[in-house]
Amino acid sequence: MTSEFINKATAPVRVRIAPSPTGDPHVGTAYIGLLNYVFAQQRGGKFILRIEDTDRTRFVSTSEQMIFDSLRWVGLQWDEGPDVGGPVGPYRQSERTEIYREYCQKLIDSGHAYRAFETPEALEEERKAQMAAKTAPKYNGPSRYYTAEQAEAAIAAGKPYTVRLRVPNGEKGPGISSTTFRDELRGDITFDHHNVDDQVLLKSDGYPTYHLANVVDDHLMGITDVIRAEEWISSTPKHVLLYQAFGWELPRFWHMPLLRNIDKSKISKRKNPVSLIYYRQAGFLPNALLNYLGLMGGGMAQPTEQEIVSKGLDMKLSDIFSIEDMKEKFDFQRISLGGPVFDLVKLKWMNGEYLRKLSSDEFFTALRQTILSDDYIKAIAPLVQTRIETLGQFGDMTGFFFADNILPTPELFVPKKRTLEETLTFATDLLAALETSDWTTEAIDASVRGVLTAKEWSVKEGFMLLRAILTGSTASPPLLESLVVFGKARSLDRFRRFMEAQKKAAALANRGK
Repeated sequence: MTSEFINKATAPVRVRIAPSPTGDPHVGTAYIGLLNYVFAQQRGGKFILRIEDTDRTRFVSTSEQMIFDSLRWVGLQWDEGPDVGGPVGPYRQSERTEIYREYCQKLIDSGHAYRAFETPEALEEERKAQMAAKTAPKYNGPSRYYTAEQAEAAIAAGKPYTVRLRVPNGEKGPGISSTTFRDELRGDITFDHHNVDDQVLLKSDGYPTYHLANVVDDHLMGITDVIRAEEWISSTPKHVLLYQAFGWELPRFWHMPLLRNIDKSKISKRKNPVSLIYYRQAGFLPNALLNYLGLMGGGMAQPTEQEIVSKGLDMKLSDIFSIEDMKEKFDFQRISLGGPVFDLVKLKWMNGEYLRKLSSDEFFTALRQTILSDDYIKAIAPLVQTRIETLGQFGDMTGFFFADNILPTPELFVPKKRTLEETLTFATDLLAALETSDWTTEAIDASVRGVLTAKEWSVKEGFMLLRAILTGSTASPPLLESLVVFGKARSLDRFRRFMEAQKKAAALANRGK
């Protein structure tokens, strides 16, 4: 299949999602994936999964399979992708590097890109100077103005280089100092080129940046509609310039409103669980989560007040619908540009409604597939086998593995010689360290001890705090092994909820003074 001569205005719809394997799959990936899937299904098109794995510094080897498993768990299935194949593969960007280098050379040959030889240190100095002058950080190096002979001489001298996009800035005449593109939800959007940086397209290690790989892949894979989060709007002028430099037809752009926390900030792990693995392990039903994500943005028509009264509808229950309902009724033109609030309280309510609709057998099966699965119990059992005298004591020692709401009192987690305030300050640093840690006993131990050393806390104090947060008790099965079995997503969620509860308690205490 080739997209060189595809008329995207009349071609069969092809859409994609392109997650990066840099950690746990994000709930936002499922949100955008659902919208792409429904868009393709409504129009008889194809839904493609592409893995954007060119950021080798953040690459996590296990993340790709987690992406596949989590998206399938939530109910999404792609027509083409790394694990199912297709006519325009490979579908991993790390397997397409020669393609990007070829197209990058075309841009250099046509004058739309150039080699930049500035060192990272020089670029950092330039950035600091611009910030000190209160101007927007932007590349302004001399390489942009090198002649072909100067560039060849630098290459011959062995200087490493990146390749940058040459953003037109009016130096060749009027009419090319801005870029306008159409957003299907917002209309025409114009960016002045003074606000568009000469973006790096090819890094010094030979790997492409997101911008080059994204445009080349979308074109060669025949993507007709780019449906992605609105945070990519500011990057779109660079993408449009690349399409124009190659002489390629633009896809249609749809930038979806970002999921928001209750306070309207961008959804983040600080205020909401964002890992799809968390929702699976915590016992949310996939069709409930997919239903809730389908509410985001407002594309599903809601009944009017008159319909609610005349038909005796429950307004809350009108939010419950299936993916088949979405294929039939979801209207992309109805999407509201205000950021949809991802409200965990409402998601739990919706999940409860789905649970109550299950038969007894289905409910039992759901339990056995999640928090009472054989694999989970087998992982827990060795941790307590040598610590109990009867099987009846199993529940006494392992209750925290199955409980959802563990909130220890200060008497349990504040060390004797510490204050509540310094304990919570230490807990903040400990959480930050655990968030970036691999989830093995060795890595967790090293992360905790690193914070202990830096903050001059004893091993006993630090691990007592962590044990209290996870288990709600001063005694438990082996702590590090328990953290690994409980899982990173759920452990960090429990830690964050602990911190949030302490903030609320402090606010109430201050209000009472």
